[in-house]
Amino acid sequence: MSARSIMVQGTGSDVGKSVLVAGLARAYTRRGLKVLPFKPQNMSNNAAVTLEGGEIGRAQWLQALAAGAEPSIHMNPVLLKPESETGAQIIVHGKVFGRAEAGAYQRLKPQLLSAVSESFNRLKNDADLILVEGAGSPAEVNLRAGDIANMGFAVPHKVPVILVGDINRGGVIASIVGTHALLPPEERALIKGVIINQFRGDMSLFDGGITRIVADTGWQSFGIVPFLRVVRELPAEDAVVLEDMHQGEAGKNLKIAVPLLPRIANFDDLDPLKAEAGVELVFCPPGTPLPRDARLIVLPGSKATIADLRFLKAEGWATDIAAHVRAGGALLGICGGYQMLGTVVTDPDGVEGPADREEGLGYLDMETILRPEKIITGTVARVPNLGATMGYEIHTGESFAKAGTPIFMKAGQRVIGHSHADKPIWGTYLHSLFDDGAFRSNFLALLGVKGGAVNHRARVEKSLDAFADALEQHLNLDAILDAAR
Repeated sequence: MSARSIMVQGTGSDVGKSVLVAGLARAYTRRGLKVLPFKPQNMSNNAAVTLEGGEIGRAQWLQALAAGAEPSIHMNPVLLKPESETGAQIIVHGKVFGRAEAGAYQRLKPQLLSAVSESFNRLKNDADLILVEGAGSPAEVNLRAGDIANMGFAVPHKVPVILVGDINRGGVIASIVGTHALLPPEERALIKGVIINQFRGDMSLFDGGITRIVADTGWQSFGIVPFLRVVRELPAEDAVVLEDMHQGEAGKNLKIAVPLLPRIANFDDLDPLKAEAGVELVFCPPGTPLPRDARLIVLPGSKATIADLRFLKAEGWATDIAAHVRAGGALLGICGGYQMLGTVVTDPDGVEGPADREEGLGYLDMETILRPEKIITGTVARVPNLGATMGYEIHTGESFAKAGTPIFMKAGQRVIGHSHADKPIWGTYLHSLFDDGAFRSNFLALLGVKGGAVNHRARVEKSLDAFADALEQHLNLDAILDAAR
């Protein structure tokens, strides 16, 4: 069996490609098709663990969930995890392949197309429909040579394309017609139609816009997706959405503050807390202090622990945290944030760049050494008096605590978290630790708040169904499926 396939490309980044693929996956799965998601190349510091013991983008994990499929390394064969403004760690088939600066990676990309093709062909043999997600825009002509993420994948594999434009960003007609103008004839021919995303108001007001797009491009319209608040209940992939969460909701019982680090990773760890009725979750962008009325500060995961630790100090956030702790406030570090809570982080092998060393915040009596070998595993963990929870670990580095340092969390016989002896300060390597309602309830009780009633997985599933309902109503799914043939 060889699956039909169709690719969702965008006029730019953050136009809704990832969530549209998830919604389409749920819609076609409910129609009885076996659907699998695929993204040739992703750039994100939000990663998930697969059964093979590899890592893929969290967006592909969500898309697999939408399709009722087990996440696989072949759904995202190339994952780039930015470590600096110009460099990234390269993950191929779930494992670390190397590290490269942007220019060097452009020269490396053609070598990775074989890994992309291998994964795509594997999936094609086990599905009815492959939903492929592009990256950025196919009209970035300066990046076309060696491209494996958009038309550089679609052309050799003869995959038809849907082009998505986000009207909420403005200029959607120009961005679609401009994309048509910049593409060569062979690539234009692969695009079968367009989707207008995030429309607010009376859709009939855009009839003239659709007419002009169809006239200028020859591409059909597959429909207009309205602005849907249910999408905000799904895990986000790009940290840009966190800047909209700087202002919290008043009247909540518990304020949780999170410094928005430049290389923040796996920030969806906090989604279950955000969904709690009594919790106000605030992400603090650079240039803003951590709020004094926060009862809990969370140091999130980071793809560049030493660089983000220095940034935290330079922003004055370390001073804010010290004042918070002196006042009796609680502090939690997750993964890279956990490493920052210790006395020192060293990188003797240059895992995150040049060999380096940085003094930690000193709240936990432990040291961390970054190692080239990465720990990637699903984990069942237990915390005394708080119960068990499930999650996953993705980290480079080992943390060594001095004898007598209280243990916060264990996975079997492995210690994966420590705490302060006298203060409400905890650190752990476990991601998704708050997905379990009972554990979340017990943790929030430490802070004097009742919670845990929300079933996080059920909430995500309900949101996927609601989004798929909306796509059934507003898109011509039959025409999209015909185009995939």
